[in-house]
Amino acid sequence: MDFTLSDEQQMIRDMCREFAEEEIKPRAEELDRTGEFPIDLVRKMGELGLLGLPFPEEYGGAGADFLAYCIALEEIGRGDAAIAITMEAHTSLGATPFYLFGTDEQKQRYLVPLARGERLWAFGLTEPGAGSDSAGTQTRAELRAGRWHINGAKAFITNAGTAMTGGVTITAVTGTQPDGHSEITNLIVPRDTPGYVIGNAYHKMGWRASDTRPLSFEDCQVPEENILGKRGDGFSQFMRILDAGRVAIASMSVGLAQACLDESLKYAHERQQFGQPIARFQAIQFKLADMATEVELARLMYYKAAWLHVHERPYTREASMAKLFASETAKRCADQAVQIHGGYGFMDEYPVSRYWRNVKVHEIGEGTSEVQRLIIAKQLER
Repeated sequence: MDFTLSDEQQMIRDMCREFAEEEIKPRAEELDRTGEFPIDLVRKMGELGLLGLPFPEEYGGAGADFLAYCIALEEIGRGDAAIAITMEAHTSLGATPFYLFGTDEQKQRYLVPLARGERLWAFGLTEPGAGSDSAGTQTRAELRAGRWHINGAKAFITNAGTAMTGGVTITAVTGTQPDGHSEITNLIVPRDTPGYVIGNAYHKMGWRASDTRPLSFEDCQVPEENILGKRGDGFSQFMRILDAGRVAIASMSVGLAQACLDESLKYAHERQQFGQPIARFQAIQFKLADMATEVELARLMYYKAAWLHVHERPYTREASMAKLFASETAKRCADQAVQIHGGYGFMDEYPVSRYWRNVKVHEIGEGTSEVQRLIIAKQLER
């Protein structure tokens, strides 16, 4: 097995690491404190091609492979998880559906400006009463006289209300299938559509600099052609989207875990107790060793899942394994990082406090740890 990154992958990694170190990390604490959406940083990411990394150049993208995209997310997540989720949600959830399922006209109209980083896009799946039970969608769309009439609500939607946001693609029940199950279809809703109401931003434990809002639809009407893919394919579409998204979340989690290790190593060599740096104490050395080992294992797991995706091999099980292990690794690393910092780790002026608050949602977004275990268990039966 060859784990050598290609020249392009190394270049993207180095570029993202430099951008994170020079542009993101110096502002991360302030952005967390104020909750301000850093539109200037996001625009710079667009100019660097980061918002369209995995899409072909003909659609405004950078033409990189999926592993390169995940490596980029790891480095951005190492700088700040809130900036990383903005990039991930836009690319994996917002733009990718257009690339996979859109018509040529939809790709030109929507995907090209998204891949160029000129606009952000959101994906509306989660609802107030439909989280892990994503098939329990209650938002409904009725086709009347060539227009979809949408009524319902979405919750916890990322990138839905920024000044760069162009709109949202939502799941909606459009009928009943022959087996009695709901027919779910994905519909494209531009931002300025009458009846589309963007709620106020949530006050969150972490990811504070990302934009997360509730959405509601009150007889919101879009043209019949605003369907994405085929009618009734919405469930299979978002399951395919979530597989790739879980690998991306795994890479973000590895970035956050690596940041925890970075700060812990730095602090352990600076902090003096009993006349020597605490890095010389075996208790601290074991914590650092365990953190480093788990980070490396999590990285290899998302590398494998991304490699399978690139080579068009089945990877549902590996995606869930990578997401599960990386997110829980990041939580353990954040917990140990605060412990190594002691009382200072409890103070917000040290980044590990922010890491500890940010990490919890990695076990929830795009499929909880419990859902990942269910998926893995089902895959083992095949």
